[in-house]
Amino acid sequence: MRSVDPKREYERFDIHQRIQHIMMFTSFIVCSFTGLPIKYAYTGWGQRLAALFGGADTDLKIHLASAAVMLACCVYHLIYLVAIMARKKTRSWATLPSPKDFTDLADNLRFMLGLSKQEPRFDRFSYKEKFDYWAVFWGIFIIGGSGLMMWFPDVAALLAPRWVIDASRAAHSDEAVLAIVVIAFWHFYNVHFSPTFFPMNKLWYNGKISRESMAHEHPAELERIEGSGTKTEAGFKGSMSASDSLELMPGEKISHRS
Repeated sequence: MRSVDPKREYERFDIHQRIQHIMMFTSFIVCSFTGLPIKYAYTGWGQRLAALFGGADTDLKIHLASAAVMLACCVYHLIYLVAIMARKKTRSWATLPSPKDFTDLADNLRFMLGLSKQEPRFDRFSYKEKFDYWAVFWGIFIIGGSGLMMWFPDVAALLAPRWVIDASRAAHSDEAVLAIVVIAFWHFYNVHFSPTFFPMNKLWYNGKISRESMAHEHPAELERIEGSGTKTEAGFKGSMSASDSLELMPGEKISHRS
């Protein structure tokens, strides 16, 4: 049996994915800290928070600038997806929900409740990661769409009735608060504060994951990469890259267990 280095690193995010992620989370954080004073402008803490950004007018300008970065990130991501599909002969649908996600959820609940000693065997993306990914699409549709209506009210008035414009204000701020809560408690725990990654998952800036973390977080994919498996949950076969599965870092070779 040949030894396997648990510290071996695999590439999970390529440079484009890392840039997109950094654009998204930085713009989201700025939008959050500048948007809350707008929603709660009638409160003392809201006014003090706005003052930290130079007052209400400057706070709004910063909010709009960060919103523009967020929308640009979404356009970047969509172009990236189209380019990946155009460049590759094969397709990976690993981010789409599948029946395995529901069995993984049930297995995880049983494990967390102490009813089973077997943890779920996640593939390329767990149901938690898929939730994070598709929640951004939903959130951008609601927050981005309603935000554009408030940013360009004259255009919105030509395209939508008054009640839609009024509803967009409530949808924008309430969806934003929901997103803040989900990111602060759900996302940050799963990717940074869980025992596996605490105090921080370095994946967001170096794009790499160690074999040790891979074995715990994505055992089904690791087995496939190292030759124990032949097929992803989405039915993808063949060579894999960072856009659809992991790559070894330059110069690395896979060591198989004998």
